[in-house]
Amino acid sequence: MLRGAFIGVGNVALRGHLPAWLARAGVALVAASDPSDAGRIELESRVPGIHWYARAEEMLASETLDFVDICAPPAAHADLARQALRSGRHVLCEKPLVVRLEDLQPLVEASSRAERVLFTVLNWRHAPILARVRELVAEGVIGDIRRCLWETVRREAALSSMARNWRMDPAVSGGGILTDHGWHAFSVLADWFPQAPLRIAAHLEKRRGGVVEDTARVLLDYDGASAEVFLTWAGEERANRVRIEGSQGALALDGRVLELTGPGGRRERWEFPEPLSQGSHHPDWFGGVIDGFTGEIADRRSRGRNLAAAGLCAALVTAAYESHRRGARGRRL
Repeated sequence: MLRGAFIGVGNVALRGHLPAWLARAGVALVAASDPSDAGRIELESRVPGIHWYARAEEMLASETLDFVDICAPPAAHADLARQALRSGRHVLCEKPLVVRLEDLQPLVEASSRAERVLFTVLNWRHAPILARVRELVAEGVIGDIRRCLWETVRREAALSSMARNWRMDPAVSGGGILTDHGWHAFSVLADWFPQAPLRIAAHLEKRRGGVVEDTARVLLDYDGASAEVFLTWAGEERANRVRIEGSQGALALDGRVLELTGPGGRRERWEFPEPLSQGSHHPDWFGGVIDGFTGEIADRRSRGRNLAAAGLCAALVTAAYESHRRGARGRRL
């Protein structure tokens, strides 16, 4: 039995992570910490007897825990993960793992010293429609990828359980839509392209004002291929669209529909129960995250793949911000 605890009890913990944890055999949530009591009543009603702390430090010092699940706002992730690793706990952390690239290597080293898993929630990789895309790409049905277009459109940023939406405060969020949805896009692209990009260029906008960017366009150059990522919180719809063009065919995703155009006139179409844009917390995708996390705890040989993907996401987001500051000039990676 793995004994775990939440650090941060907001919407993502209650709506996204908790349902999957409660359905998982061999895991017990025994404690939680949050400086706000906003989620306490609901959590205690769903996990009777769970211990509540206002401070993570006190919880880590008082409880017998195998792991923590960090669901606090992004700016706190690095420090909370460091504390948990130093106390000998495995760490599952919501994305972004870090909002400053310089915080990544100390965490990698702390994980290695403690011999504990450091795992980031890259849950979009487990969306059924994207998992099917990954399978088709791996099977080579469209040949080598030449070009990818990724589009995420939202009318606004996802709401938080805090009085003021932390996503709009850079001191708490670490950035705008690039920090938030950029991690989703970059982690999925890493599954499709056989190598990391060689060059990146980005242009950010504040179409509706505010302090953080609400729109981002990122161009990624690979060896013989390219990807264009468009993200916005200032759209007129809620949608996700992807097109992947290969040397022998193409895949097109729009909402809950995936279409394949392959060699020899091959055409196939799949419809999934929900569009990729449905909801914000995705408890049904979190089971795959748990599988990966507990798998790394059980098998040391499997450790490091998720951390490498998180490191790539952190590096790409950092380089994209730098490119924008330089007038959207391309930057070698």
